Amino acid sequence: MKKIINNPDTIVDEMIHGIVKASPDKLQILEDSTVVARKNFTEDKVCLLRRGGSGHGQDHAGDRGEGMLDCAVCGEVFTSPTPDQVLKAIEASNTGSGVFMVVKNYTGDVMNFEMAKDMAEMNDIKVDYIVVNDDVAVEDSLYTAGRRGVAGTVFFHKILGAMAEENKTLEEIKEKAEHLKKNVRSMGMATKPCVNPTSGEPSFELEDDEMEIGIGIHGEPGIRREALKPANEIAKELIDTVLEEYEEKQGNFALMVNGMGQTPEMELFIVNNYLQDYLKDKINITKTYVGNYMTSIDMAGFSVTLLRMDDTDKKYLEAKAETLKVVR
Repeated sequence: MKKIINNPDTIVDEMIHGIVKASPDKLQILEDSTVVARKNFTEDKVCLLRRGGSGHGQDHAGDRGEGMLDCAVCGEVFTSPTPDQVLKAIEASNTGSGVFMVVKNYTGDVMNFEMAKDMAEMNDIKVDYIVVNDDVAVEDSLYTAGRRGVAGTVFFHKILGAMAEENKTLEEIKEKAEHLKKNVRSMGMATKPCVNPTSGEPSFELEDDEMEIGIGIHGEPGIRREALKPANEIAKELIDTVLEEYEEKQGNFALMVNGMGQTPEMELFIVNNYLQDYLKDKINITKTYVGNYMTSIDMAGFSVTLLRMDDTDKKYLEAKAETLKVVR
């Protein structure tokens, strides 16, 4: 295993301190926790919070700040944080209008959050949440009942975060989250598995001439293994599966070509080049995002995400946000 780390046992702690030191005027670490939060919470605004294991790139490092997340609870690599850590984040970020949580559909995340929610409500804190399940590849997996939450989660952070900045109510944010859940779909692939630094072992095995279709963001293998194909053929295979999910293809769509951690942007833009041409007679793409937004440590590969948007979705995607990395 080759990793640019010091000690596998201190990875998350060193990571979150590095995040805060990159933006010390905006971010802080809550005492005795792995919670990274905005330094100055806005009074009487719904606070947006996410939780989950570490190893997912921008989902941890870049989504906190004005116009996106107020708080993130960072578990160990691919491991859900405890209910006590989540409760600490809820209590710290509550400024009177409640807390809204974006949870990817993985069993540990959902269970621990629901426990924290119950504890917070015992203290009269208003809490609500959405469980994101945008992955069309797998219905049930080792980590979840139902579909997994993957790269589409980033659209929830951006749109709901912009709504919170406009002082929308907890109820309005929940309504929009339910709308997004019905309209966002993703699917991914890998040419190389990730190596979890805590184990030092690859998450699955692939030959040099193979690829894995339908992978997850915790290093899970996919639904099938195939011979490696040219970029255009891979992109078509993924996007066709995603498109099948939409009975209604009218209106505007946002497209995300998401790197899994080790894929060069050169390759991601090759995929986007094909998808823009292939989709132009099928759907109307008005927003495109290419880059590493939801990774699986150092997995090589990519995912594609579509979001069918209404006018307010597009408005909030384009709203101002100030974070380390911004979905513009």
